[in-house]
Amino acid sequence: MTAGNSVSIPPDADLTEALQNAIHAALADQRPLEILGSGSKRFLGRESSGQRLDIGGHRGIVTYEPSELVMTARSGTPLAEIESLLGRHGQMLAFEPPHFGPGATLGGTVACNLAGPRRPYAGATRDFVLGTRVINGKGEILRFGGEVMKNVAGYDISRLMAGAMGTLGLLLEVSLKVLPAPRVEATLAFERDEPQALVDMNRCAGRPLPVSAAAWCAGVMYVRLSGSETGVAAACAELGGDEMLPDTALAFWDALKEQRLAAFSGEGVLWRLSLPPATGSLPLDAESVIDWGGAQRWLRTDEDAERVRWVAGEAGGHAVAFKDGDRQGSVFHPMGGVLMQLHRRVKDALDPHGLFNPGRMYAGL
Repeated sequence: MTAGNSVSIPPDADLTEALQNAIHAALADQRPLEILGSGSKRFLGRESSGQRLDIGGHRGIVTYEPSELVMTARSGTPLAEIESLLGRHGQMLAFEPPHFGPGATLGGTVACNLAGPRRPYAGATRDFVLGTRVINGKGEILRFGGEVMKNVAGYDISRLMAGAMGTLGLLLEVSLKVLPAPRVEATLAFERDEPQALVDMNRCAGRPLPVSAAAWCAGVMYVRLSGSETGVAAACAELGGDEMLPDTALAFWDALKEQRLAAFSGEGVLWRLSLPPATGSLPLDAESVIDWGGAQRWLRTDEDAERVRWVAGEAGGHAVAFKDGDRQGSVFHPMGGVLMQLHRRVKDALDPHGLFNPGRMYAGL
């Protein structure tokens, strides 16, 4: 339960001035920078050139209003610290972000726009970003958005930072909407082959059930239900299946989110495919893990990159070489000319000298 209007927060470390000075120095020397927090997500994207600028020390929760469901924290603040504080007040980051390491920070999470199993049912990381404070590529400190959902007029630059992987500016602070944690959760397990699991997960999505996650791995479909005690109990009775012990279920969803399941390891590249949820099994030689009710597929395979991307495109989606493989080539799904022009215009507006994380997403960007 939440209590009171605000929480007393220790000051921690505000390195705004030092970071701004470092950016001014880099501008004077025409020296690109690689923005880095803990490095837990450094494997994602292309190899970025530039001198490392460590922002991990710029940390601390600035404000937290449990009754208003709003938190503002500096970019280097560890996710574990944020989630611990929210948990003590019966609240959570509803997009269920993966950590991929013990030092994962808020800035890296927002920059990569990564979300866990709850994402299709609660929203993406960018959906919970209310405002940001950033240093742009001219060394200027700018503030976008605010701490309420209706504070956006014109271009929503704050949410544009989510998924930009640090290429548009250095995040100083992020204001987030948080949500109450569910009172009750239960996970049901069903023995299913992949085609049947995809059918059943889509059927679940079309019914008035309190589903908060749906996944398939190694012949088992998992459905998590979250909400009130009576609502979850009624949904369990309606769906059937085997109810997992709470600790076992928690361990499974955490292993899925953090990619500790056996299917994530092995030879080849780990691909992340974003697809329409109703897409059937894919004609690729790979062991798969299915998340987001069918909308996210993880494949560990040696298949040719062009074929993987072609299969994803034919299905109406896209593919990212998420981990391993050649990180100097094409990692993200290729963009058409118009989209690339739009990206270049945004980059030129916010980072005209190409200072931040050059080439991290696409070569020449």
